[in-house]
This record gives sequence, structure tokens and C-alpha cells, in this order.
Amino acid sequence: MAENTNVGVGFGVMILREGKVLLGQRHVDPVKASSELHGEGTRTMPGGKMHFHESFEEWISRETLEETGLKINKDTIKVISITNDIVPDKHFITIGFLAEDVEGEPQVMEPDEITKRERFDLNELPTPIFFPSEKVIKNYLTGTIYKH
Repeated sequence: MAENTNVGVGFGVMILREGKVLLGQRHVDPVKASSELHGEGTRTMPGGKMHFHESFEEWISRETLEETGLKINKDTIKVISITNDIVPDKHFITIGFLAEDVEGEPQVMEPDEITKRERFDLNELPTPIFFPSEKVIKNYLTGTIYKH
């Protein structure tokens, strides 16, 4: 079997409302958690992989709506983080975005993958958090886009 040497591109969107970030609880079953970076049982931001020819705004809006039922104002999203996320069998570049102008209340749209969605104060985050999401939050809190 050939070694996978492709680097993927993913994103995490930090949906922030009144100082609280929206996180979902990933299923504990690795197959249902649907995480190539092995995030089963962790808390995570909405996110996903880019489709061919998608703009960042289309990508974030599509994935967020599919996962949470929330509509993001595409004109107000900001890049807040870029991380290089590597595990033994996968490699992703994760772009972290901030969305504060969002319509609706969060829902669990993919219950086989995410079991619940909750908002957490940035100073009282649950553990464990999916490591790419944790990096996005840390970069946001420190005002750092990228740190090696």
C-alpha cells in the first residue's frame, strides 16, 4: 500500500456569541466521529474540508449550515489562525475563522458524528478539545495567527 503523502486543507470556525464559543461533542466511536485526525470523544468547532473551486466564504457557510443549522454573514468572517496539524497517518493545514454575525440557534444536524452542541466561556473551556480547534482558540486568545 502506498503511503499517503497528500496534505489536506480544513477549517474550524469559531462561532463566538457574548464571549462564548460554540463546540460540538464528537462521538466516542472513531468511525462515527469522522475525524481523520483522530478526534473521537473531543469537543470541536464546526469545520470541514474544502470542495474543489469553493471560495472560503462558500466553504465556511456550507459546512456551518450543514453541521449546525446556523447561517453565517459571509461578509464578516475573519481569518484568525493557521495551523499545521500532523498525526502519524494524516497531515492537514487548518485555517481558523471567526464568525460573530450568525443567525439562528445551533442544532445537532449530524447526530451520528456530533452528539451535542454547547457554548462555553473562553475562560472555562471543557476538556478534551480537538487539537486543531484548541489551537484556533489559543491563537485567537493570544492574537497570534501562526506560531510554529
